[in-house]
Amino acid sequence: MELSLVIAGLALVAGAAAGWFFRQEFARRGREGALKEAGEIRTRAESEKKEAVLKAKEEAIAIREDAKREERDLRTQFAKREEALDEREQGILRARADIDRQATELQEGKKETKRLQEELQLLREEELSHLEKTSSLSEEEATKKLMAVVEQKHAETLQRRLRGLEEEGEATFTRRAQEILLGAMQRYGASHAVDATTSSVSIPSEDIKGRIIGKEGRNIKAFERASGCEVLVDETPNTIVISSFDPIRREIAKRALTRLIEDGRIQPARIEELVEAARSEVEEIVRKAGVDAVEEIGVTGLDPRLVYLVGRLRFRTSFGQSILQHSLEAAHLAGMIASELRADIRIAKLGALVHDIGKAVDHEVEGTHVEIGRKLLKRFNVEDAVIQAMQSHHEEYPFETPESIIVKVAEAISAARPGARRDTVENYLKRLSDLERIANSFEGVEKSYAIQAGREVRVFVLPERVDDARAANLAREIAEKIEQDLHYPGEIKVNLIREKRVVEYAR
Repeated sequence: MELSLVIAGLALVAGAAAGWFFRQEFARRGREGALKEAGEIRTRAESEKKEAVLKAKEEAIAIREDAKREERDLRTQFAKREEALDEREQGILRARADIDRQATELQEGKKETKRLQEELQLLREEELSHLEKTSSLSEEEATKKLMAVVEQKHAETLQRRLRGLEEEGEATFTRRAQEILLGAMQRYGASHAVDATTSSVSIPSEDIKGRIIGKEGRNIKAFERASGCEVLVDETPNTIVISSFDPIRREIAKRALTRLIEDGRIQPARIEELVEAARSEVEEIVRKAGVDAVEEIGVTGLDPRLVYLVGRLRFRTSFGQSILQHSLEAAHLAGMIASELRADIRIAKLGALVHDIGKAVDHEVEGTHVEIGRKLLKRFNVEDAVIQAMQSHHEEYPFETPESIIVKVAEAISAARPGARRDTVENYLKRLSDLERIANSFEGVEKSYAIQAGREVRVFVLPERVDDARAANLAREIAEKIEQDLHYPGEIKVNLIREKRVVEYAR
């Protein structure tokens, strides 16, 4: 047992010794391998370092060579540019020298020209002085005398030539104007019916009159007080006539009276109720008429109050013609004429539509309808171009824009259309009398006659006081005087007649 333990202990000691020995051997061999590997790494690193240094040197040499080459190229370019700049500078210096030389020559030429002009002026003055001494006439007197001789010698030729040019130009412009106006009138061929604005109401029987009058006139007084109109019940059979200076009041009274007769309940309370209902209905009609008129001509952006005033023109008339219908027709005509003449179509249309806007309130405000219209348009912030276009249609203001002339022409076409307006005998006779009075007011006129319903005035002149040249000027002066003093639709022809009669007796 002890022997086994001894053997085991010896074996353990021998194993430990062998293990230690082997471990030392392995450690030595590991150190030798590591040293060898480290040496190899160092050797390889030194080799790579040398190669990197050589490569860097080569790249540096290449970069240096490239830089030197670029520097040589830049130097060459700079040298070429310097040469070009030197050549350009030399050219500029040569051009400046030429300019200086030409300026010097020009200055010398101006001096020479001035000297020659002075010499010419002196020669001219000497020649004029010589002529004045020879003819005993001054330059001004000689000029006047020469002109008088030429005018006297060629007066008839000059007048004939001037008349020919005037007739030729007038014919050309008249033909073009007729084409434009006829085209516009043809495109707007609306029918025209004269609106008499009769304010009368038919009744089924004469018994209704008594009910309308009422006991002691109570009903008719209530109706007149509510409507502001006068009611005439004894003038025409089966008809009641409504009289008032205000057409809108007449329309309200007419509608109220018609409904009152249909309703049958004629009493003061019912009268006031129906008059108020008719007033509201007419107000709506006026508003709608204004809106429809503005939409018809295609104008937007107007103040609603101005549109309402346009609608009020529906119940206004001028010589029997509805002013709203007249304004709409003038607006359409103005738009078509403006398109032909390349004027502002919107300004022309709007100016024609509102040219009579002052008549919507002319009995309520003092002043002409043109002045009232201008104030209304300014109040409603309408542009100045529209005011300028409408204010000249009666020539109270000068024609400042093409649109103002177009509005005048369109208004005249609408007013002068056959059947558009009714005229009274008194106005007709007054126009004829005024035409003859204006023609007779000129010196040299023997007598004159207004013919063709006032469309022509025939003027006879004294031949011993009015020659042919003066006759043409006199006809023009009479026409201009008629344009200034009279208002009329269309045009008036001035036909001036100069004749010389020689009477001799044989005995």
